Amino acid sequence: MATTKKKRLVKEIKQVVMITIGAIVAAFGLDMFLVPNAILDGGVIGLSIIAGELTGISMSIFLIIFNIPFLYIGYRRMGWKFTLRTLYGVVILSGATAYLHHFDRVTDDLFLATIIGAVILGTGVGLVIRAGGALDGTEIIAILVSKNRTVSVGQIVMIMNFFIFILAALLVFSWETAMYSIITYFIAFKMIDVVVEGMEELKSVTIISDFPEEIAEALLRDLGRGMTYIHGEGVFTNEPKKIIYTIVSRIELSTLRSTVHDLDPNALVAIENVADVTGSNFGKSNAH
Repeated sequence: MATTKKKRLVKEIKQVVMITIGAIVAAFGLDMFLVPNAILDGGVIGLSIIAGELTGISMSIFLIIFNIPFLYIGYRRMGWKFTLRTLYGVVILSGATAYLHHFDRVTDDLFLATIIGAVILGTGVGLVIRAGGALDGTEIIAILVSKNRTVSVGQIVMIMNFFIFILAALLVFSWETAMYSIITYFIAFKMIDVVVEGMEELKSVTIISDFPEEIAEALLRDLGRGMTYIHGEGVFTNEPKKIIYTIVSRIELSTLRSTVHDLDPNALVAIENVADVTGSNFGKSNAH
C-alpha cells in the first residue's frame, strides 16, 4: 500500500513539473514571438490578446478571468483533479507572460515569429495536455459539446477559433496578421499532436491470408515484431481463418508490404493509424 502511494505521489509530482515547464514554454512562445508581432493563437489565449490590446490591461489578467467559467464547467463535468491541473497551468502561464512582457521580442520578422512562435507554443501546450491538464478553457467546452453532436472536438475548436480570428481582424489587428494567426494555429495544433502522441507514426496492420503461418514467420524474421492471431471465420465459405494483427512503425511498413506480397499477392492488408502504444514491451525489438 505504501509503495502504491509513493508511486502515485511521484507521478503527481512529475505531472506538476511537466505542467510548469509546459506553461513557461508556451508563455515564451507567446510573449517573445507572437504577441509583440500582433499574432494570435486561438481560444482563450486569443481572446485574452484581443482584450489586452483593446483595454491596455495586461493579457495575463484576462488569461485567468476568461478561463474561470470554463474551469467551473470542467470541475462540474470532468472532476477536480483535471480542474486543479488546468488552474495551476493557467496561473503559471499568466505569471510567466506577465514576467516575460518586460523583455524585448526575439524577432520582428512576421514569418519567423509565426513559425517559431507557433512551434514553441504548441510544444508547451502539448506538455501540459500530456500531463493531464489544459491551458485553454474552450477545449473543455468543445469536449462536452462533441459528446452530444456528430462533430469532433477539433471541428468545434476550429469553428470557435475562426470567429476569434475574424473578431481580431475587425477590432484590433489587420487581415494580414489575422491570416498569420491562422497559420500559427495550424502549426501549434500539429506540434501539440507531436508532443502528446510522439514523433514516430505507428500503424496497426491486419492481414487476412490463406498462408498466415508462413507470413507470420517471415514477418517475425524480417521485422522482429510481435504478432497476434485473431481467429475468425469466412462469411461465404464458413471456413475458420487465422488473422494476423501487428503494430509497426511507418519505416517498417514497406518491408511488411513486400514480405506479405512475396508470400501471398492476394492477401488482404488493412492499415490504420495508431495514436499511442504502451505495454507488451512495444519498442523493444525482438532479437533476430
